[in-house]
Amino acid sequence: MPNVAILGTGLIGASVGLALREQGWGSVGWDPSPVALALSSARHATDIAGSVADAVHGADLVVLAGPLHANLETLASLVTGALVTDVTSVKVPMLGAARNGVRFVGGHPMAGREHAGPEAASAALFRGAPWVICDDGASVEDIERMTTIVGSTGANPIVMSARRHDEIVASVSHLPYLLAVTLVNTISRKPDAVDLVSGSFRDLTRVASAESSWWPEVLTSNSESVTSAIDDLVASLEDLRSRVVSGDMDGLASQLDDARARRGAMAPPVAMVQVILQDRPGEIAAVGHALQTSKVDVRDLQLRHAVHGGGGVLSLSVRPGEAETLKAALAKEGFTIEIED
Repeated sequence: MPNVAILGTGLIGASVGLALREQGWGSVGWDPSPVALALSSARHATDIAGSVADAVHGADLVVLAGPLHANLETLASLVTGALVTDVTSVKVPMLGAARNGVRFVGGHPMAGREHAGPEAASAALFRGAPWVICDDGASVEDIERMTTIVGSTGANPIVMSARRHDEIVASVSHLPYLLAVTLVNTISRKPDAVDLVSGSFRDLTRVASAESSWWPEVLTSNSESVTSAIDDLVASLEDLRSRVVSGDMDGLASQLDDARARRGAMAPPVAMVQVILQDRPGEIAAVGHALQTSKVDVRDLQLRHAVHGGGGVLSLSVRPGEAETLKAALAKEGFTIEIED
């Protein structure tokens, strides 16, 4: 049975432990927080080690799952013959900390939740999520080994250089976080606008609810790429602003249509089924029964509920062609529905 040592038993570290234990791994964890370590053990994500050295002893894989500064310190002093990886969202600094002789393969599972800590961990956290594997200085065998391990968690392994990773995540992860923070803070200065916030605004700003303590370190460690991404966004907004001011409706329409088409190409085609939920017990269970009987492939779901109760609307994304099947199953359960292609 292979063994993994997880140094940092927060949300990601504990989720790695749960995911690998499902694949037959032994898992032992260490964390400077006794509370986090105890919770990880209580969740059966990791056994408890008394020190980094105890955790690493006998490990086949070491996962550095702490914040950036902790991972840098640990990697710089780590002594082990095991394969070592990390989950840090900035990769170039990690490569610089790797000591000669350490078999280090940088990694970044691009998955998470609004809630932090091992109590929110899940073995399913990485399913379908991209998991970057950095090939800088690593052997072909170690890259292949990490690809196999990552794939076993249900994630999609993607191999690229550390520098390219940092450039891309600045645009697809770091910039969206800053944009969400900016939008929330902007709206907070308009108290009468809060009551008008709808699903689209909540979707766009969801990441602003994430644990914020580690973000300043990540953003400043990737400052060059983050700054470039911000400059690109500002330039795009200035272009849109000029078109709005000048009344360039054709130019605006072209930009909006292009964005709509590009966004559609980023995900498999789906049909949307919107279910009206009443404020009564058993509604979700009835939807679940309809899903079970219809056997449709649910690609995504979202619940929009009234702020003060009173039910809501559940949006279910299914494969094209399956919407009618789901509609019929929901109708048998007594639901009122609307469908959008």
